[in-house]
Amino acid sequence: MAERVLLIEDEPNIAEAIRFILGRNGCEVFVQTDGRDGLAAVARLQPDLVILDLMLPGMGGMEVLQNLRMDPATRNLPVMMLTAKGQGRDREAATRAGVSAFMTKPFANADMVSAVRALLGAS
Repeated sequence: MAERVLLIEDEPNIAEAIRFILGRNGCEVFVQTDGRDGLAAVARLQPDLVILDLMLPGMGGMEVLQNLRMDPATRNLPVMMLTAKGQGRDREAATRAGVSAFMTKPFANADMVSAVRALLGAS
């Protein structure tokens, strides 16, 4: 993997862990901790994948996702929703909004790498 990943996650320990895991696997990882800043960073960085926390300050993950799907430039950008909430209604709402994948915290490192590879089309 040599792709650019934008991680929008406000929990510093989780953000650092994902950055380390994906960086070790060849991704260039950029981190934003606020939904509004993350949405702006998508336009600036043009990532290959967005990993998006559901609950964020500034603008929630669901609203960020909806904005990405409304914009023709990011309509098909792979987005993995990452959340501590595992309820079915969150998964259903994210699916309806156009999320590409959904991962619940806590997650295994291997599961994160596997999901990112699948979303990026790597083997």
